[in-house]
Amino acid sequence: MGKSLLVAYGLWALGGPLGLHHLYLGRDSHALLWMLTLGGFGAAWLWDFWHLPGWVAAANGTAVPTKRPGTVPAFSPLRLAGQVAVGMYFGLVAALGLPWVPALLAQPLAVGLGVLLVSWVGDQMTEVPSTLAAAFLTSLLLQGRVLALLPVSVAASAAAQRHRRYKPCGMPRPGLPTRLYHLGLACLAFTTPLACRGLCGAAGVAGTLLSLPRAALEILLLPLRASWRLTELLGFSGASPARDSGASFKQSSWSQRQQWAYEVLSLPPGSAAEDVHRSYRELAKLWHPDHNRHRAEEAQRRFIELQEAYRELAAPRRAAGG
Repeated sequence: MGKSLLVAYGLWALGGPLGLHHLYLGRDSHALLWMLTLGGFGAAWLWDFWHLPGWVAAANGTAVPTKRPGTVPAFSPLRLAGQVAVGMYFGLVAALGLPWVPALLAQPLAVGLGVLLVSWVGDQMTEVPSTLAAAFLTSLLLQGRVLALLPVSVAASAAAQRHRRYKPCGMPRPGLPTRLYHLGLACLAFTTPLACRGLCGAAGVAGTLLSLPRAALEILLLPLRASWRLTELLGFSGASPARDSGASFKQSSWSQRQQWAYEVLSLPPGSAAEDVHRSYRELAKLWHPDHNRHRAEEAQRRFIELQEAYRELAAPRRAAGG
């Protein structure tokens, strides 16, 4: 079935950055390149406008046959620039989407595939092993650094240009479902790492956004907490400043050891001596090892803690009374 120039222009206008006109004309390599680069980064899609008549004629077999000057196509600076640019683009995508893959593996492979994709556009092709070998060797020499994308892409492009040749004529073309399947797999392999990295980034952004209300509340309450802390330090918090000042002085005069002793005896700090004796007697009777043979280790530990706490509180009181 012949291809229509009007349909080709319509697909160019509606889905040109996605390469729909190339897919319609059977130029699958060109279509995949446009899908992954959004029309050759936008500018190359506009350039297709002047080439559509020739491509439609070639697809219909009505184009004037041009004699190939040998088996090696003429050198094209535009194709070389495209190889270098797309190779660097693929390498950058691999660095962003596959950070867990060693750079010495992901970088040259991605750069080499980008260069090969441009090399197979139209009626040209190149040797795959030579292009990938140049990319891997250059990346190894430069230790896989991100700044090595340019020299790696240049080396792979140079190897691809050296081994460029024409595609053999009369190659059988698979059906449309098979072509769409292959293009879908290639697009999926390209976009999946970026999608995973994007989802991870979105999860981090969502966590940050969820924490913003709490941070804003903390900022709003900061002056109130600062003023409350200031009143506590100056001794003006509470109903009776004098009483709170004395209590604050007592609280600061107690050591951490004494506070621990009050906690062990289940008493508030500053309890009277009678309360200390009474609580010690009751708890000592409760936790005496002879009365807790079913939990001897815990009772022994608690009983020793009670004795230490009682000595900690009773010794200063005896010294003050003596």
